[in-house]
Amino acid sequence: MMEKELNKHFKHEHFPKVLKDAMLYSLEAGGKRLRPVLLAASYGAFQTGTDKILTSAVALEMIHTYSLIHDDLPAMDNDDYRRGKLTNHKAFNEAIAILAGDALLTYSFEIIANDPLLSSDEKVTILQMLSRASGPHGMVAGQIYDMEAEDKAISLEQLENIHALKTGELVGFAVKAGAFLGNASEEQLKHLEKFAYYLGILFQVQDDILDIEGDEEKLGKSVGSDIDQNKSTYPKLLGLNGAKKLKLEYANKAKESLKMAQANTDILMNLIDHFSQRDH
Repeated sequence: MMEKELNKHFKHEHFPKVLKDAMLYSLEAGGKRLRPVLLAASYGAFQTGTDKILTSAVALEMIHTYSLIHDDLPAMDNDDYRRGKLTNHKAFNEAIAILAGDALLTYSFEIIANDPLLSSDEKVTILQMLSRASGPHGMVAGQIYDMEAEDKAISLEQLENIHALKTGELVGFAVKAGAFLGNASEEQLKHLEKFAYYLGILFQVQDDILDIEGDEEKLGKSVGSDIDQNKSTYPKLLGLNGAKKLKLEYANKAKESLKMAQANTDILMNLIDHFSQRDH
């Protein structure tokens, strides 16, 4: 369903060929689509069907993909592989990779603005939520703080703040956007926002754990890159067992917040365990 919807937004567009190729190269790299799945599950807690959220889910995946393309660049994490394939700048070149990321970011907002299934008010709200989550108040701020924390000793609170922004904001958008479009109440949105916060941090803790003991073949990239770049991580700060204990605490807090939302949240509840136990 997601793949068909993604292709729909490229099939008849006359972008420069190399730009379209580079955009689709990373979009079609076989990602888990966890954020779109989360958005659909959040919407499904209140409504049936998925048509209304598909464009927003595609836009979210575009922004996530743009961030990965730029993260992999030599000036950032300098990675050669992503999801088992050469990273975008290795498959094309650095300039094309930068522009492909730029194009995915800006195109994501265009397709939401043109979504025929959203009202004008819904478009404004979704655009505001997504731009805040992905921009200097959210993901980009987290990336800055993450780079500044390299080669430094930081506190658990500082590390949580980094990942609440870098990873958690887009996870939060997925949950809040789905619930908003599903007509959740203000009280339900409040509890779901807490759920999303814990889920986002939980996701990053597992990422850090997999960078130490993950299977490179399943991950599609090399392990140990965080250590090589002297990044601040949960295992580095708490030890591997301490990170696993913290992950369990976050999972329990996410479940508690989800129960408080009092909606049809079975799929979201299952996603907590999936995020916590994933191996890639």
